Amino acid sequence: MTARDRYEAMASALDAHAPPVPRADDGVILIRGSDITPEPIAWLWRNWLALGKLHLLAGAPGQGKTTIALAATATVTTGGRWPDGSRCERGNVLIWSGEDDSADTLLPRLIGMGADRDRVFFIKGARIGGEVSPFDPARDLVQLTEAATRIGDVKLLIVDPIVSAVTGDSHKNTEVRRAMQPLVDLASHLRAAALGITHLSKGTAGRDPTERVTGSIAFTAVVRVVLLAAKVKGDNGEDKRILVRSKSNIGPDDGGFEYHIEQVQALPGIAASVVTWGNAIDGTARELLAEAEADPQDGSSAKESAEDFLRELLTSSTPTKNVQSEAKEAGHAWATVRRASEVLGVIKKKGESGWYWRLPQLAQEMATCSTCSDSESEQVEQVEGMQALSADSEVL
Repeated sequence: MTARDRYEAMASALDAHAPPVPRADDGVILIRGSDITPEPIAWLWRNWLALGKLHLLAGAPGQGKTTIALAATATVTTGGRWPDGSRCERGNVLIWSGEDDSADTLLPRLIGMGADRDRVFFIKGARIGGEVSPFDPARDLVQLTEAATRIGDVKLLIVDPIVSAVTGDSHKNTEVRRAMQPLVDLASHLRAAALGITHLSKGTAGRDPTERVTGSIAFTAVVRVVLLAAKVKGDNGEDKRILVRSKSNIGPDDGGFEYHIEQVQALPGIAASVVTWGNAIDGTARELLAEAEADPQDGSSAKESAEDFLRELLTSSTPTKNVQSEAKEAGHAWATVRRASEVLGVIKKKGESGWYWRLPQLAQEMATCSTCSDSESEQVEQVEGMQALSADSEVL
């Protein structure tokens, strides 16, 4: 090879790796804030499932997470009511499940909860070069988007488990973010609520619930809302199941609903698990899970301690906000204080400046006091005034 040949070969190699020549209209795209029209969050279920956003449903094994997702499917496909009584806009649902069989597990549950089967579509795989391969969101997003567009009116996308969308290491932040982005894009493009299902890591009791999700923290960072399903002890000592919000970047991040898992006869000879919803509940996910995972004896001691705390604090009608701040200062979980208040029969009334708590025997004891001081008489008048106020139940 001559010197000229070597030079031309080197020049060709450099040209092959050279960046493309920029066009006149290439460059960074900027959008002026005044050119953007503000839009409210569009909700499938207000404050729980947002259209165009990715969500996560986590919990320990056996909490019925998949069944909860299928209950949402039944609500969407029939235009039914959510646990809070609000009506859902009817639409289609896509389900991608890597754990449960659609014929003997998922479909019977949907039938048992009254879903419209014509509006449910199971993602079974992708055809590439005439051969069927397992579905890969990073590879098959375009084809899935096209298929969903042909179906039309997709309101909910379920991915169970969401870790199946990660082809790399689910504990590495960068790989999880890269794998989750197609789901984020798909939800945004379809204007559908995407719901991924996952587990909580073992041995993490007591930590922030959002940090306990299995795998990289990127799972909870990428999604907009994190929901948790758990089993807790009721006031009567019996187990009850709860669905709560652990994180939300777009709405409230506390509160929830009780739910029950029941067995029904979906079709002759085919049994299935279904979800029935119960009462709304208050409290943060951390408080409620702390009760669920505490040692029974420790839990009993905590409630007894909270009862003593209320007996000492409620020597007069006390604003609820003061009860909350004092309980926090004393190290009592608010959920435990509420349970203790129910045991003691604490009366909760609404006054002109907010809610007040008092012990049930307070008014009687003070009213029968024949040697009350002036200050004590003022307390009697305050209590009697409270009795005349609204008897509505307190939300807290």
